Amino acid sequence: MRLSRVFAFLATSLALAPQAHAGPIAYGICQTGCNGMAVACYAAAGFTFGTVIAAPAAPAAILACNAALGTCSTACATVALLAPTP
Repeated sequence: MRLSRVFAFLATSLALAPQAHAGPIAYGICQTGCNGMAVACYAAAGFTFGTVIAAPAAPAAILACNAALGTCSTACATVALLAPTP
């Protein structure tokens, strides 16, 4: 009889506990998606990601890829990184 009360208490506690939806794992997954997008963007422009120096003289397509990567990374930081940790 006592065991069922303990079980009922634990089940109720877990059901009412706030749920975390993101955290460091979600941030890592988000960043991986951003980097995959950057690799695809560089490949579409005919370059290899990580081999081009980001300078004002870089081709416009590469500068656009870098800007998209920065925007995506910022979105990951504001959405996933600041979320509660499970």
